[in-house]
Amino acid sequence: MTFLEEIQRRRTFGIISHPDAGKTTLTEKLLLFGGAIQEAGAVKNNKIKKGATSDFMEIERQRGISVATSVLAFIYKDKKINILDTPGHKDFSEDTFRTLTAVDSVIVVIDVAKGVEAQTEKLVEVCRMRKIPIIVFINKMDREGKDAFDLLDEVEQKLGLRVTPLSFPIGMGYDFQGIYNIWEKKINIYSGDNKQTVSKGVEFDDINNPELDSIIGHEAAETLREELELVTEVYPAFNQQEYLDAELQPVFFGSALNNFGVKELLDCFVDIAPTPQPKMSDIRMVDSKEEKMTAFVFKIHANMDPKHRDRLAFLKIVSGTFKRNANYLHVRNNKKMKFSSPNTFFAEKKQIVDESFPGDIVGLHDTGNFKIGDTLTEGEILHYKGIPAFSPEHFRYVNNADPLKSKQLHKGLDQLMDEGVAQLFTLDLNGRKVIGTVGALQYEVIQYRLEHEYGAKCSYENINIHKACWVQCDDESSEEFKEFKRVKQRYLAKDKRNQLVFLADSAFSIEMTQSKYPSVKLHFTSEFE
Repeated sequence: MTFLEEIQRRRTFGIISHPDAGKTTLTEKLLLFGGAIQEAGAVKNNKIKKGATSDFMEIERQRGISVATSVLAFIYKDKKINILDTPGHKDFSEDTFRTLTAVDSVIVVIDVAKGVEAQTEKLVEVCRMRKIPIIVFINKMDREGKDAFDLLDEVEQKLGLRVTPLSFPIGMGYDFQGIYNIWEKKINIYSGDNKQTVSKGVEFDDINNPELDSIIGHEAAETLREELELVTEVYPAFNQQEYLDAELQPVFFGSALNNFGVKELLDCFVDIAPTPQPKMSDIRMVDSKEEKMTAFVFKIHANMDPKHRDRLAFLKIVSGTFKRNANYLHVRNNKKMKFSSPNTFFAEKKQIVDESFPGDIVGLHDTGNFKIGDTLTEGEILHYKGIPAFSPEHFRYVNNADPLKSKQLHKGLDQLMDEGVAQLFTLDLNGRKVIGTVGALQYEVIQYRLEHEYGAKCSYENINIHKACWVQCDDESSEEFKEFKRVKQRYLAKDKRNQLVFLADSAFSIEMTQSKYPSVKLHFTSEFE
């Protein structure tokens, strides 16, 4: 297969949603249809100790939630599908925001009963900002929930999307009979016992065919005809180019837990979803079809295998062919590196791969060379942009609870912060360490992982910080900057990259600082022009 054919068959996408909308279950079922797993693990059912394939960290299995993005790959209809299953819980949203830099499209999962929730709005906002093509999957149709048209309105208004249904439900909850697949002009009949099997669709070129009445009943058939007529009048016809330009979002209905509507989603997805896209670097736009290899690290995961204490850097290939044992330039460190065992993923299962193409996610064994946002090239000096650290919302001092294990604590904190689990700030005044996180649940995860993966114990102490602001000043020798540093000495710290950070104790303090020291700029993300 030629290089261009390999690019054409790649589809790399993320699955995002509010917690409990059924995102991980949908991932499982996509794998099931892709023939990648034989039986789906019940995510919430503790009787079956399998757990979901994509939740492979011990803490995820205990909690029944995803706390880290996992990467899964499989072949379907000769297309290579790369799925990034992201955490839905808002406390882990930073991991999700970063993952969105590595996908070419996304599927947003919405719960039919709860509709559009807060976390979904935040994530879709990021997708819209980056112009990422979106498909909406409305899940749990076998439960009572909101009316289909009301849901479509809510998606349009709250998420600011322009939708067009490509499938439509027949009834809902107890009356749920199946879906009409507008994309393929088929009817799929739902039966409660098809959890492990796939229902076959009945083709209907003409919705007015009286045979429809005998399949779903006269009343349901009449309602469906009226609703489909309304759909064609109210919603725009599907246009693939508009979808790829992120101006139109197709909507599918189904029930991931019951395998229903998932195959329709997958069949349409492999037809319409974008192939690997060009990406902007700091100096130019890099096209995926270029022959020279470029790639960037969007995630680092320590201890994928606790027995070996290994760290993996997740690399997204943007252009060219990534080859095993070839020399590549690590741009930030300006040194040549080669990798003897690059991995492709199937949750925690890994296999060594000889070559990878644009759109693929590769895992590199890392001894501490990589940080999130690092770029690998064949020699060109460029950096991929848009992988910022966000200002945390929770702050605590971190103390060593076992003085004999200070080396392990230091190493553990260092590696977990490289992963982007949280951010570490070292106070200029006394060298005390402060951990900042997006959500409070992160502290539990850090404590748990330090103890179970590094054998170190830590305790926390509250500190009154409102926001971390990265400090930028064009003239660092100016009197104004010196005065700022003297007056604010108690609140200044360095992050892991040694950038100066102002830990403000209130919003008022930020306002006052900006008006008093106009040449000192304060930023809420670590990446600024």
